[in-house]
Amino acid sequence: MPIRAALVALVRNSDLNGIRSTIRQIDDRFNRNYNYPYILLNDKNFTEEFKEGIYAITKAPVQFGTLPDDHWGLSPYVTEEKVNSALEYNKNRYIYGGSYSYRLMCRYQSGFIHKHPLLQDLDYYWRIEPDVDYLCDIPYDPFRYMRDNGLMYGYTISPMEISKTVETLWDTTREWILKNQDLLPDESFIHWIVNEKGVYTRCHFWSNFEIVDLSLYRSEAYESYFQHLDRAGGFFYERWGDAPVHSIAAALLLRKEQIHWFEDIGYHHPGIWHCPDKPEMAARCVCKNPAGYMYRSICNRRFGEVNDIPKSQALLLAQMPDQR
Repeated sequence: MPIRAALVALVRNSDLNGIRSTIRQIDDRFNRNYNYPYILLNDKNFTEEFKEGIYAITKAPVQFGTLPDDHWGLSPYVTEEKVNSALEYNKNRYIYGGSYSYRLMCRYQSGFIHKHPLLQDLDYYWRIEPDVDYLCDIPYDPFRYMRDNGLMYGYTISPMEISKTVETLWDTTREWILKNQDLLPDESFIHWIVNEKGVYTRCHFWSNFEIVDLSLYRSEAYESYFQHLDRAGGFFYERWGDAPVHSIAAALLLRKEQIHWFEDIGYHHPGIWHCPDKPEMAARCVCKNPAGYMYRSICNRRFGEVNDIPKSQALLLAQMPDQR
């Protein structure tokens, strides 16, 4: 049975060279054997130069889309004055601290990308980014692997989020949990993102690479969670990223067995490398930094150590104030 899937990127016209590099690598490493379509989205109209540059680099189908007006922009739950004040306050506190456009991107990736009309017929998407490196041949279909193994979320890298960017994210999440207990599953992997003392670990999956069964983001629970976060204003007043939002949602709503580390997909995003160290995997890779980040990642180690917990225990954790 065909798999309804695509490789999807949110890009600007200025990202042409970066996304061409990414697409060429993905085609060379994987997609030349499968011909999954690319869907490229932009908050502006794509230029003809951009389109021609993409068509020249791949034989796979390509669709170009602009963002619906109501998907991109300032949240209706925040005020421009308070946002400007937050940008000024945070501009020197952390990377993108003063960036309005970065916040628009994080909010869009958290709550709207899966609603774009070009994705409406997809069951899975693989998020790709400009200026990343795919370091290993992928001799199988990750989409089919997800489907055949009942997986909902796939990732390559799991670091800790910068604490100053998510100062109230867990408390806001706790509020949602306690108000929406009926939306929680009987068991979940919440223990990965909050420890036995109720402290938010800040562990997250870097969502610049994610392969996702889109029914997760289309679920009533996820939509409710996103709307709760949006009303709280933290996408703009702090710098809540789509990575911690997606990761918390996955941990809250899925079991550990539904989440998969694609250890064999070597990957570099500016700042972090992942290169597999198992000989049978490494033989398919060209890595400048063998063994890479993930084998010393605290969050990766925690992923292996903790397991699912029942809903009753998850609710107890949510009732504990974060003691950091």
